[in-house]
Amino acid sequence: MDTVRLGKTNLEVSVAGLGCGGHSRLGQTHGATEAESIAVVQRALDLGINLIDTARAYGTEEIVGKAIKGRRHDVVLSTKALLDTEDSLTASLDKSLKRLGTDYVDVFFLHGVTLDQYQRIGPDCIAELLALRDAGKLRHLAISERFADDAGHAMLPIALADACWDVVMVGFSILNPSARTRVFPITTEQDVAVLVMFAVRKALSSPDELHKVLASVAHREDALDFLVDIVDAAYRFARHEPGTDVVLTGTGNVAHLESNVESINRRPLSGAYLARLETLFRNVDTLTGN
Repeated sequence: MDTVRLGKTNLEVSVAGLGCGGHSRLGQTHGATEAESIAVVQRALDLGINLIDTARAYGTEEIVGKAIKGRRHDVVLSTKALLDTEDSLTASLDKSLKRLGTDYVDVFFLHGVTLDQYQRIGPDCIAELLALRDAGKLRHLAISERFADDAGHAMLPIALADACWDVVMVGFSILNPSARTRVFPITTEQDVAVLVMFAVRKALSSPDELHKVLASVAHREDALDFLVDIVDAAYRFARHEPGTDVVLTGTGNVAHLESNVESINRRPLSGAYLARLETLFRNVDTLTGN
């Protein structure tokens, strides 16, 4: 497993991270047993993945906690709290820590924040996060965008102007590389780490959905036929983009996990392929691939 420095946190992390949300939620969405989901997490650790990302909203924190029991110090653990809930950030984190079976998380995200939400949170929210950090309940402050509703990244440049974030989670893919110019120059300058979500979603894993997307954007259903394995190419595209650190992959299937990790560890796409993708999608900032 390749590793990388996680920006200003200075943590050494795997370039593949296990995402415990998405459509699968470690297989829980599709009827997996708790034992089967725990097995996915433990296989990820055995493959060399040391960054595990979950969230209160995913319903997978308890599974992650059971899977990493006895291995907590081998894991860079992140979880999240939604804004605009009845719980304070402190109460939300305390509940997450209990479910995870730990007394701290390495990275704590404000979860799926919109521009409107960010403009309303005020300095008290950041002060609360800093107090939680000082209390040792979290190590690094983080924020994730609500990419499904903010595919053009309106929120993150505003948030990054506050210069308090150590890690951000960004939607980035072959179909929408707009973070390349709108987010990554800022994170690179500030040494803020980038976790990539949405590298592969429904449109890239379903031929029928992909053809619909390509017909509307590229006006050719076969526009990506030059890629032999689109999922493999999508993971490699995200992994080797300058400015990205960790590519999240989520699944409830061990074999699927192993295949995705293999792709993330492979070499970059050729310059010719990257040039063709740039021509096709350089002006796209509305697609999520979801």
